[in-house]
Amino acid sequence: MATVRIAALLLILTPGLRAQEIQDQATVQTNVMVSMRDNVRLATDVYIPPGGGKLPAILCRTPYDKTGEKGNGTYFSAHGYVYVAQDTRGRYASEGTWKFLVDDARDGEEAVNWIARQPWSDGKVGTIGTSYVGGTQHATALRRPNALVTSIPVDAVSNPGRQGMRNAGAFELRFWNWIMLNSAKGSRAAKDPAIQKQLQEMADNRLKYLVNLPLRKGTTPLRLSPESEDWLTEAMRHGGDDEFWDFTNVINRVDRYKDMPVYLVGGWYDSWAGNTTANYTVLSKAIQGPVYLIMGPWIHGQQGKSAHGQVDFGPDAAIADPLGWRLEWYDHWMKGVANKVGREAPFATKVRLFTMGGGDGHKTPEGKLYHGGRWRDENEWPPAKSKPTPYYFLRNGTMTQAMPTTDRNMTSFVFDPKNPVPTIGGNISSGDGILLQGAWDQRGGPHVWNAPDPLPLSARNDIVVFRTNPLPEDVEVTGEIQVKLWACSTATDTDFTAKLVDVYPPSADYPGGFDMNITDGIVRARFRDSSYEESLMEPGTVYTFTIKLYPTSNVFRKGHRIRVDLSSSNFPRFDVNPNTGEPLNDNRRWTAATNTVFHDKYHPSHIILPIAGK
Repeated sequence: MATVRIAALLLILTPGLRAQEIQDQATVQTNVMVSMRDNVRLATDVYIPPGGGKLPAILCRTPYDKTGEKGNGTYFSAHGYVYVAQDTRGRYASEGTWKFLVDDARDGEEAVNWIARQPWSDGKVGTIGTSYVGGTQHATALRRPNALVTSIPVDAVSNPGRQGMRNAGAFELRFWNWIMLNSAKGSRAAKDPAIQKQLQEMADNRLKYLVNLPLRKGTTPLRLSPESEDWLTEAMRHGGDDEFWDFTNVINRVDRYKDMPVYLVGGWYDSWAGNTTANYTVLSKAIQGPVYLIMGPWIHGQQGKSAHGQVDFGPDAAIADPLGWRLEWYDHWMKGVANKVGREAPFATKVRLFTMGGGDGHKTPEGKLYHGGRWRDENEWPPAKSKPTPYYFLRNGTMTQAMPTTDRNMTSFVFDPKNPVPTIGGNISSGDGILLQGAWDQRGGPHVWNAPDPLPLSARNDIVVFRTNPLPEDVEVTGEIQVKLWACSTATDTDFTAKLVDVYPPSADYPGGFDMNITDGIVRARFRDSSYEESLMEPGTVYTFTIKLYPTSNVFRKGHRIRVDLSSSNFPRFDVNPNTGEPLNDNRRWTAATNTVFHDKYHPSHIILPIAGK
């Protein structure tokens, strides 16, 4: 363990005053080895404010190297908090074997208890962090340590068997990508330079590995990092929402969650958006909290930006001071400061939403489509004024609120798993190099590695497009969304996908219009009836399927069209179904399937949109 003193130079902006420079000294204890229940020691850095005394602490437990928390440690220690950054088990300087969040509930509980015993602690601990680090917060809260008093899980890993890792049975390949990128960083194996070189070479060539899935143990350089290979191969074969995914299962374990103030932060284009809103729904009813929710137009971990993908949502979309609003929350609940929490934005009400849209669609100087949007406060999620409204899929690709009247109508397409529909934007994280994040024109080009030609996705013969007429007035969609399909296949197993698109009409800046992805979803046929148990299909038999899309809030402007694209693949957002019915992540064969969507009065396939009332 080493102890050093650092100078923290901060600019504190005080209303009505010029910026003041404040010089402060913090003591930093590095690589404090904290023993867990099984004597595994976790490396921990502690940032202690000057002056001594007993203070509240903020805990960050990360698999991404605790030394990267120096900025946060400097900031919060300068504001009167002890900041504790800890490498999770088996990562970087910590001992033990890494297992994706499996040990972080107990480890997090013991870290909180350890903090509470320290001479500098006043017995109050808050947690902080985004993504995986947000997941460590949920895991700790599910153990309910006494000293834990509040948390701010941002874009947090939770309910991974429901959505986010497995998605109605399909696997989200961004976690294949996460392993490819991180097995060469911070793992036990990566401490050997020769092995690290092999793992990094694999990561650098991962596009070639991606098109050669499934992944089998011992067949790639990933075998050099056994804990990484073990987790990934198991995750890719666990299609059901079973005990394998329990490590941060908030929805099914809500009765175990710590009763404390919780601030849930998510984005409409974040990979965990569906679970962030779902967590609010259950936690706001199960614990006294209070529980707050904020949802912006953001991609993963980018609350400080207002443009995501090819679209600009306006300057108000960004949170100008991402650390400042966290500090305000901690000050209120850990120090008893009377501030904006419960009184002013962004904490005036329990739910704060950014409704995308309303912009004129011009091209900004940065080359982005200006979609715009506005913030608003609500008291619940989904908002009470949003009414679930079915839009039915009709012949010739039309979509209306009127039920179909034909006796029998259907659309068939051939899904070839060797030529899957490419992913262009969406709810993505850990997609570096294989996926685009956020809002994009649904058109290929050199920016899409598996769709380099400038063709719109709607031109593909394996995508069935349904759209409204140009809207006579603005239509706001805010809430949870699902598609109900009646469909059959020539295969025993296949996928059905759905994507909601805001279709801009042609303009001077966009002569071909702009097909902006809003949200999407998938269902794997073998999990159509249960998220836990598999059941293959009888070829030719018509079944009902429910596709749960990620939540959103968007205004489809007058003159735009609301569009739904149906297909059977979205790659590499999701793994490709080989259509053979073989065990997950263990197929040797691939076959094309003819999939048929019915849309008649006996099989009224439709999307349910939460339409906001006036």
